[in-house]
Amino acid sequence: MEAENRIRTETSTIGTLFSNLAHEVTALVRKESELAKVEMSEKTSQAMGALASIAIAGTVLMCGFLVLLAAAVFGLNTVLPPETTPWLSALIVGGAVVVIGLVMLQAGRKKLKRENLMPTRTMASLRRDRTLTQQHGEAVKEELK
Repeated sequence: MEAENRIRTETSTIGTLFSNLAHEVTALVRKESELAKVEMSEKTSQAMGALASIAIAGTVLMCGFLVLLAAAVFGLNTVLPPETTPWLSALIVGGAVVVIGLVMLQAGRKKLKRENLMPTRTMASLRRDRTLTQQHGEAVKEELK
């Protein structure tokens, strides 16, 4: 009779452990999904900022291109007398604007790199949770022995 009661107590303890484990795992998954949503929202915001930088860089590049076109027009207008070169200054300004636009474009592209958009905090948290779950599972196995 006493052995039977001990088996029932151990069974209910094991059942309680598994029930608690199931509830904890469910809560953990919910919290991790909430964290992932928040982090992805932040990453989306970063991506939108990077896209805005790229759009501004495209506008600057277009302005540089227009200045270069104006320089080409001035160059064609001054083909006859070579000693007057007013188009040279427009060419230098257009080249500088294009260089600035390229630098801005590269900065925007760097912001969109894959590493910057990864949900690193969520991934680290999931790794910690996996380790904790493994340790908890080992502890439960030790208790059952």
